[in-house]
Amino acid sequence: MTLMILGVCAIMSLAVGIAMEGWPEGSHDGLGIVVSILLVVFVTAMSDYRQSLQFKDLDKEKKKITIQVTRSDCRQKMSIYDLLPGDIVHLNIGDQVPADGLFVSGFSVLIDESSLTGESEPVFVNDTNPFMLSGTKLQDGSCKMLVTTVGMRTQWGKLMATLSEGGDDETPLQVKLNGVATIIGKVGLFFAVVTFSVMIQGLVVNKVQEGSIWSWSGDELLKLLEFFAVAVTIVVVAVPEGLPLAVTLSLAFAMKKMMNDKALVRHLAACETMGSATSICSDKTGTLTTNRMTVVKSCICMNVKEVSNVDKTSFCSDIPESSVKLLLQSIFLNSGGEIVIGKDGKREILGTPTETALLELGLALGGDPQAERQASKTVKVEPFNSTKKRMGVVLELPGASLRAHTKGASEIVLAGCDKVINSNGQVVPLDEKSMNHLNDIINQFANEALRTLCLGYVELEKGFSPDSAIPVSGYTCLGIVGIKDPVRPGVRESVATCRTAGITVRMVTGDNINTAKAIARECGILTDGGVAIEGPDFREKTQEEMLSLIPKIQVIARSSPMDKHTLVKQLRTMFDEVVAVTGDGTNDAPALHEADIGLAMGIAGTEVAKESADVIILDDNFTTILTVAKWGRSVYINIQKFVQFQLTVNIVALIVNFSSACLTGSAPLTAVQLLWVNMIMDTLGALALATEPPTDELMKRSPVGRKGNFISNVMWRNIFGQSFYQLVVIWCLQSRGKALFNLDGPDSTLILNTLIFNSFVFCQVFNEISSRNMEEIDVFSGILNNYVFVAVLGCTACFQVLIIEFLGAFASTTPLTCTQWCVCVLIGFIGMPIAAGLKMVPV
Repeated sequence: MTLMILGVCAIMSLAVGIAMEGWPEGSHDGLGIVVSILLVVFVTAMSDYRQSLQFKDLDKEKKKITIQVTRSDCRQKMSIYDLLPGDIVHLNIGDQVPADGLFVSGFSVLIDESSLTGESEPVFVNDTNPFMLSGTKLQDGSCKMLVTTVGMRTQWGKLMATLSEGGDDETPLQVKLNGVATIIGKVGLFFAVVTFSVMIQGLVVNKVQEGSIWSWSGDELLKLLEFFAVAVTIVVVAVPEGLPLAVTLSLAFAMKKMMNDKALVRHLAACETMGSATSICSDKTGTLTTNRMTVVKSCICMNVKEVSNVDKTSFCSDIPESSVKLLLQSIFLNSGGEIVIGKDGKREILGTPTETALLELGLALGGDPQAERQASKTVKVEPFNSTKKRMGVVLELPGASLRAHTKGASEIVLAGCDKVINSNGQVVPLDEKSMNHLNDIINQFANEALRTLCLGYVELEKGFSPDSAIPVSGYTCLGIVGIKDPVRPGVRESVATCRTAGITVRMVTGDNINTAKAIARECGILTDGGVAIEGPDFREKTQEEMLSLIPKIQVIARSSPMDKHTLVKQLRTMFDEVVAVTGDGTNDAPALHEADIGLAMGIAGTEVAKESADVIILDDNFTTILTVAKWGRSVYINIQKFVQFQLTVNIVALIVNFSSACLTGSAPLTAVQLLWVNMIMDTLGALALATEPPTDELMKRSPVGRKGNFISNVMWRNIFGQSFYQLVVIWCLQSRGKALFNLDGPDSTLILNTLIFNSFVFCQVFNEISSRNMEEIDVFSGILNNYVFVAVLGCTACFQVLIIEFLGAFASTTPLTCTQWCVCVLIGFIGMPIAAGLKMVPV
């Protein structure tokens, strides 16, 4: 609106000026305002356009979703955007259906169609109800689907075609700053009205004294327009249009840089939210560890063996052949993974890291997955999920006999076993001594930071129905395996950095408590005085017990998805913490939604988890989470720097023009000059200060709480101190400038106003440098690494020289001597030691 008013003012100024003075003399003021307006609009539009290009790049990254597809008899990974009708898609629990299609084969498939139908009740998909729609999600089971329709022809595509996608919501910081901007704008409007009234009053009083109140000359009308332009420009300068621009630029810049650091930001507000995080609830597998698993120890037929560099002959030397056959059958047929031959003829294992580790063991033992599959028929499959913590399969063997295999968390599967295979290959009852021996082995493996899995089988009666649940008891224990998942390099250092930064890291995992504690100690998460607790115990705690327990909790083992959700909720509501939570599965969605910021694991995660998260960690690395926190803090501090800089300019520009108008009847800074200052502090200032990269120093301070004041006492100290210096300098120039510079003659006022304008601008240039660090005296550290900042400062100085030396009539300036230039630059530079001195004043 203010720019529109300025546009009207420019048209009126052009009309009156040309009518009175002719072309081109009478057009200078009007064209000056027009060019200034166009420059502001052009630079702002360019910034917005560049930001939109960044979001397009981010959208492309979001769409890099791969899925397993069989095409031309070859199973391969493929982008969902490359799917064609006729492809066979392999779907597992947690996957999003990528196209419309028909169920071909599968087990226990349960589909959540709420995204399309709004119905919360899941739908069973099988031979009698084979229709699968894109955009829906697999809540349970696994299947193969024949693609029938892709793209905008799908049901999801047709639904999307009827909707227009809205823009991003304002971030919490933008909302807070818009309130600040509104208050400043109202103050600016008040000053503008008073300034205009005072200047008009001075002109009218003179007219009354001269007795010519009813006759107005063209010069006097131009004077009225000039007063109006100054008043409107005061509003333009006062309204901090650069605040939302600075926030958007800073967030977009951070998003782009975080993409380079393997973090894809899905929601703009997440950048700033992560900067306030006080607690991180992290998964173990794939986040703290590498997610590259191998079987390193086993206990088969009650014999413990090292499995590294497994050799079939030595491994099987004291294991009966019948037990080896059962083990291979369990590994290859009770698995969510698959061994396929790629286009290059090489064998490739597809599946989760845990499944891959077991399948690699089976291959090393000389197993033939194809032969195992052909030797039996699969009757029923129950995929693994985080609630049951086990998976099972029922096989029909030659002779029509039925056998069920189970695999899962050691304590849970072993609790369902009542028999065990001994060292002679005989099935014997699982007595107390044998049970204690196996539990000791599980604890021994867990204390060595190994994930343990127990494998078991049971012979079923012929009356078993595929509609019946697979039994959970009566099993014979085949053995226990210990899987190593090494801790990622740099995790321990990152956790220590988080602790220094006031961020508490907690590990929430489905693993055995001993495994969880061993990994947590290795990562530096579990410390002296910290509490490690199991999920079932955590669930039983009362609200009062949680109040004293949760601050000490560092590890929750054997957790369910709701344990993570409960922990996050209690941290937010009871302790007012800003919580970040990591997740990779469908069942993590509630916790991801509950958290202030959800971090999905991009490689290991399901599409449901990614959709629920604010940031996707593309390399599944905890160190990347720390990088996100660092960038979040950088966004917050950069906006604070910009606000400190802009408020200083606002205060000085308002008071100078207001006081001058009231005392002398004219303003030293013209409309064109104020618009140029507006450019410096709004667009260019936002560009320079909002793109400062983060430093390690940011992680040595406590996070800004949810209720912390945005404009801190440190900022007010710097603002008022710098404003006072600039006002004193400008006031001295106004009152004694002519004497100090020996100015006389008809151009003395123009030269003085040029000196005031030039000094004012250079005060802002050097204040911009001082604003790079609000507390440290050294403001030059790393300045050359920020090429945007250096470029903005260079452009500002160059444009200022052009305005002063070559745009005289256009900008109401006149060329200055070398001495006068040196004085103006010196006045601006003196602001830097004053800013350094202010930083030593405690607040």
